[in-house]
Amino acid sequence: MPLRWLTGATTDQKRALLTTSLGWMLDSMDMMLFSLVLTDLERDLHMSETTAGLLITLSLIAAAVGGVFFGWLADRIGRARALTASMLLYSVFTGCCGLAHSTTQLAVFRVLLGLGIGGEWAAGGALVAETWPDAHRAKAIGIAQAAWAVGYALAAGVTAVVLPWLGWRAVFFVGVLPALVTLWIRRYVKEPAIWRENPRPRSLRPLLHGGLARAAIITTTMNAASLFAWWGLFTWIPRFLSLPIAQGGRGLSVVRASWWTMFMQIGTFSGYLAFGYLADRFGRKKTYIAFLIVAALLVPIYARVPGTTMLLVLGPVVGFFGTGFFSGFTVIASEVFPTALRGTAMGLVYNIGRLLGAAAPWIIGALAEAHGIALALSSVSLAFLLAAAIASRLRETGEHALV
Repeated sequence: MPLRWLTGATTDQKRALLTTSLGWMLDSMDMMLFSLVLTDLERDLHMSETTAGLLITLSLIAAAVGGVFFGWLADRIGRARALTASMLLYSVFTGCCGLAHSTTQLAVFRVLLGLGIGGEWAAGGALVAETWPDAHRAKAIGIAQAAWAVGYALAAGVTAVVLPWLGWRAVFFVGVLPALVTLWIRRYVKEPAIWRENPRPRSLRPLLHGGLARAAIITTTMNAASLFAWWGLFTWIPRFLSLPIAQGGRGLSVVRASWWTMFMQIGTFSGYLAFGYLADRFGRKKTYIAFLIVAALLVPIYARVPGTTMLLVLGPVVGFFGTGFFSGFTVIASEVFPTALRGTAMGLVYNIGRLLGAAAPWIIGALAEAHGIALALSSVSLAFLLAAAIASRLRETGEHALV
């Protein structure tokens, strides 16, 4: 049976996977609501595209800070506990975004929710990696990453249903719901045995020299390049779809653009899952690089393809490769660092990379204003290729990787 590895898993393994999947799904939903209601926000709060891009960049910077903190916290109080705290933070302040009456207020709430969203990845990734065995770790992480795509699609669905009837404020109020999930996590999810059996780290010094320092530099820079590409592309795709044709977009209504975005997530979901199976079969490094190269080739085609039908067809393919690669970063980063420092190291390399790549929405927004949105979107191919080149310096991970 293809899913015997999943159905035959222990209760603790299934709960760890479900917890991280829910956390990442709802993280994605709350983060992407902003992009999906962007046209209405720009109108009601009198924002330019550059200002909107700057707000997204600010939330990404905050997420980088929060990610480092919650990664450190996960090594000290536990993966599940850190995950719970981050979920509470981002869900509360997503709801607060619906109360904003100025760009300044919205910026403050975006920064605070960003702190919580940043904590999701390191804590959840470590929780799954330390609970699942080598042979199935990439597949399990692929499922958790696929839940992120479900959250993106869920955000699009919420926007399509709620926005026309109740407006953008109500869309943000829906983002409070993830707080309820934390009650289940606190009651039923155990910390991984490998974390409980390891002493708490006394210092970050091992990350500053030798093999760990090399791994930290490679994973940080490849993540920065790939996140620059991802945020630069997918933050602006809803705007690209809804922008009038005369301005370089495709002229879809906000609701129709939301449905197009949801359809793209079918490919994203499949890419996350497929990456896990391919990585367990062919290796993490080769699969990761292949996804990035194909994404770089597809993006300019997507940005220039005529007609909305071809966009609908090509969208899931772009989502498959342009997002599916991220399953690889999670499993690679979890396997190159030791248990005592895993949460801290993952938080550092991911979020320093996120900080370096956080300028993408602002830069792509500015490029779109100056040279048109199609050219701006196409430019992210360079970042995908840079990430692939950096990843070529990785050592392969996999069997007996966790210590």
